[in-house]
Amino acid sequence: MPHDHHGHSHAHLDPSSGDRRVAIAIWANGLLTVAQIVGGIFAGSLALIADALHNFSDMAALVIAFAARKIARRPADERMTFGYGRIETVAALINYTTLIVIGLYLIYEGGMRLIEPPEVKGWTVVIIAGLALVVDALTAGLTYSMQKGSQNIRALFLHNLSDALASVAVIVGGTLIILYDMRWVDPAITIGIALYILYLAFAEIGGPIRTLMLGSPPDIDGGDVVAVLRQTEGVSDVHHVHLWQMEENAPALDAHVVVEDVAWGQLEQIKAELKTQIGAEFGIDHSTLEFERNEACDVEAPLFGHDKHQIE
Repeated sequence: MPHDHHGHSHAHLDPSSGDRRVAIAIWANGLLTVAQIVGGIFAGSLALIADALHNFSDMAALVIAFAARKIARRPADERMTFGYGRIETVAALINYTTLIVIGLYLIYEGGMRLIEPPEVKGWTVVIIAGLALVVDALTAGLTYSMQKGSQNIRALFLHNLSDALASVAVIVGGTLIILYDMRWVDPAITIGIALYILYLAFAEIGGPIRTLMLGSPPDIDGGDVVAVLRQTEGVSDVHHVHLWQMEENAPALDAHVVVEDVAWGQLEQIKAELKTQIGAEFGIDHSTLEFERNEACDVEAPLFGHDKHQIE
């Protein structure tokens, strides 16, 4: 995975073009959601409403992402000393959680309708779902070019892609209703869309949770980092290692470094060497290193995490 060495996770997205695209996508999805809900109620089609809710969550996702990207650009201040970059991760978590709730509700509603399928106006369903497919395809095209390197935009792209697939399914369902009056197809497709929404959300929600739990970056092995630190000349050991992500694509490291007594005079060179190594090998641009003499270090200190007595 290529590392971004600008210390900010969106240095490679042109912010203004990104925002303009996202704004267009928000408007398109907003209008579409209204059209689908009205059409779904008029046509008696739950699948259309399912697609609309999916689309609405898309629009909410776009709005959240849009706001989050604006907020994330704020510089660090006294209250938020780490800056605002993590707001995107919070946004992604809210978004996936909402999808899970919507998915569960649609399965319940679809189940109820399978028992007693209502009449559905096929033509309305096909026309509106066709319109939805066009908008979904356009939005997916916009977000695809921006999705690399952002949890949030990636979440949006997956939304749009699944929306487009859902719209195709609804068109097929509407066609079957027109041709054969197969009413059970509509709730069946609804449940299919809902299961797909749930699958996507559960598959992706782990990333934001890991970041918010201060988990180590998924693409960096803590053992490898420790090995690089220990191999540096003048270093006898390391402990109290904390490895986390300040925000997406911005790994950070805290560590206590035990320096050999003879090398104590070369502290600045050792520090510079350590920072260069972890920057080059792992893309860790933010590190705080505390140095200790060999004789004064705590022998029982854990390699990762705090002292036990600090936690109790």
